[in-house]
Amino acid sequence: MTTFSEQPADAVPVPVPTQNFGTAGIKPLERPSPVTRAFMTVVAWVERLNLKLSKVGNPPIYDNAVFPWSKLIERDWRAIRAELDHVLTRKDDLPGFHELSTDVAAISQDRGWKTFFLCGYGFQSDANIKLCPETWAACQNIPGLITVMFSILEPGKHLPPHRGPYNGVLRLHLGLIVPEPRDDLGIRVEKDVYRWREGEAVIFDDAYEHEAWNRTPHARVVLFVDFRKPLRFPASFLNWLLLHLAIFTPFIREGVDNQKAWEKRFYAEAQASRNR
Repeated sequence: MTTFSEQPADAVPVPVPTQNFGTAGIKPLERPSPVTRAFMTVVAWVERLNLKLSKVGNPPIYDNAVFPWSKLIERDWRAIRAELDHVLTRKDDLPGFHELSTDVAAISQDRGWKTFFLCGYGFQSDANIKLCPETWAACQNIPGLITVMFSILEPGKHLPPHRGPYNGVLRLHLGLIVPEPRDDLGIRVEKDVYRWREGEAVIFDDAYEHEAWNRTPHARVVLFVDFRKPLRFPASFLNWLLLHLAIFTPFIREGVDNQKAWEKRFYAEAQASRNR
């Protein structure tokens, strides 16, 4: 479904994709807490304001020229890749995404989608950042940084169509390991399909329906970053406020607790291995 942006009377209408606030076949997140239900009601209202007051429009996939700092991330991709290679020496010990964020179970319930998490929504993994200082330094060039992690899509893994929880953030993928044949992997955002390239960044709005797949015989890995969407006032203030309050919601608290528990096991096993 598309709508048309306002144009002069003699202009040719330009179709603009419509963000649907839900995805067919994906059960909505449900929480019993009245506070959480009230929070999600506010989120739904702010999402509509964000669409109206975006400084950068609302395309499913952006032209990287809109975000000049993306060139700095691409410049550092080899240093980031070197740190990823070190992390992947323990790939089998990395958590499935659904093991950290239980709500992800709506789209992935196996270990075909793994992650190595550096930060998100006010929480920082100091131990993981210590393993990836170049990655962390490169991401400081991103205004409104929210989330940083490595996202690993194993061979044969398909993430079905879904939409992100909130349109006040945009997402960057930096290709780090992109196996061949490239025609056998990709991400669809709305109607646009992008195929990752090593050293190349793509920026998209995950509030549009999207899906990703890897039909190659090897893992695909990207640097996965979320950052605040540039908005005009008052949407900019409300967006900032909601993102700072998100840490108090069950969605984020559970993820933080699961991440801390995983880190404790991961680094305890590393220490035990060194002491043998």
